[in-house]
Amino acid sequence: MKSKLALRWTCFSAVFLFLLIAISSSAEVLKIVVNDTIQPITEEYIARAIAEAQRGHDQALLIELNTPGGLLDSTRDIIHNILTSPVPVIIYVAPTGTRAASAGFFILESADIAAMAPGTNTGAAHPVLMGGGKMDDVMKEKIENDAAAFMRSFVSKRGRNVDVAESTVRQSKSFTDEEALKQNLINYVAPNEADLFKQISAQPVKRFDGQLATLQLVNAPVRVYDMTLKEHILDYIMDPNVAFILLAIGALALYVEFNHPGAVLPGVVGLIFILLAIFALNLLPVRFAAVVLIFVSFVLFALEAKFTTHGTLAIGGIVTMTLGGLLLVDAPIPEMQVHLFTALAVSIPLGLITVFLMSIALKARANKVVTGGQGLVGEIGMAQTALSPSGKVFVHGEIWNATASGTVAAGQTVVVRNVDGLLLLVDPAPSLEPVPSTI
Repeated sequence: MKSKLALRWTCFSAVFLFLLIAISSSAEVLKIVVNDTIQPITEEYIARAIAEAQRGHDQALLIELNTPGGLLDSTRDIIHNILTSPVPVIIYVAPTGTRAASAGFFILESADIAAMAPGTNTGAAHPVLMGGGKMDDVMKEKIENDAAAFMRSFVSKRGRNVDVAESTVRQSKSFTDEEALKQNLINYVAPNEADLFKQISAQPVKRFDGQLATLQLVNAPVRVYDMTLKEHILDYIMDPNVAFILLAIGALALYVEFNHPGAVLPGVVGLIFILLAIFALNLLPVRFAAVVLIFVSFVLFALEAKFTTHGTLAIGGIVTMTLGGLLLVDAPIPEMQVHLFTALAVSIPLGLITVFLMSIALKARANKVVTGGQGLVGEIGMAQTALSPSGKVFVHGEIWNATASGTVAAGQTVVVRNVDGLLLLVDPAPSLEPVPSTI
């Protein structure tokens, strides 16, 4: 009996060990690709990937990074997620020719394992004032000290070169992949993922809490984790150039709807575009004064159509809209600002279209009504009967009931002054001097 029980426990232990080995050997590496500026959608994507890697019991999260930089608040949130991740995070600047500049360098240094592909570069992490303006000395020192302290807070615990890392903040230094490796800013330089995994497997990884983790990544399956549809859409419209175009086209569509009530389609399109632009700009640092400039430009376009200024107000509107576009997003890097070409390409055609539509609407409103009851006002007719004051008149090929302001003899010409339902209010027509006939 005891021998059978021991045999069962032996078999159970063997099966359990086999399953444990199978699970550990099939553990995957979760991979995401960040090829964009650092902004709230990037932070949401990385946070969701870390949670997915934990849920799937993956060995590590691999982030392939290529970024010119981005917003400091989003950078801090991303670094917090990486430092507290239960799964080791590998940041790999790739492919060749890419970079992890500014905010990207902060993120690279926060990783459990920092690596770069040959022909890449990183650094230039000096903080920039929103809008690119010049900082006074006191403010510059405060911002630099804050960014430098933030860098030191995690670089030292990662066992990397704190002084050199801090120089990217204070002196805007940048490094190639080989320079970063020699300066102990990264752990590896690898031409591809397979070579990187081979190097990582050769030695244990020190986590942020000081514990050592051994990663067996050679031949480990890599599972790519993509953005959701919502994140793809938001990431696209969060491009300031796209957001500016949506805002301008939406404003134009609403403008058309207000000038042509009942058209419906322009109003629906304008509302959708405006809401998309607001949703995107709500996640970006926006100057609301720039939004006011954009809407003021439409006022100038309308005034150009109403008054004869020979294009002065239209040019003013184009300049105002261009300035509003350029100042719309208060971002620290050029990649997160509206380009001059985009601002001009939107402002000039939009200004011409708006002035043209407004001029047509004003001309239509100024034209005399020629249909319906109001179309009879001013028409010349003839009294069919004597009007004292009521009777019948023949106007515009029809006989109407009419009331005159005075006595009108039958056959006398009258002029229509007003229309009250089916009753015409007429006056005797001014007598015309006879025109001499000629033979």
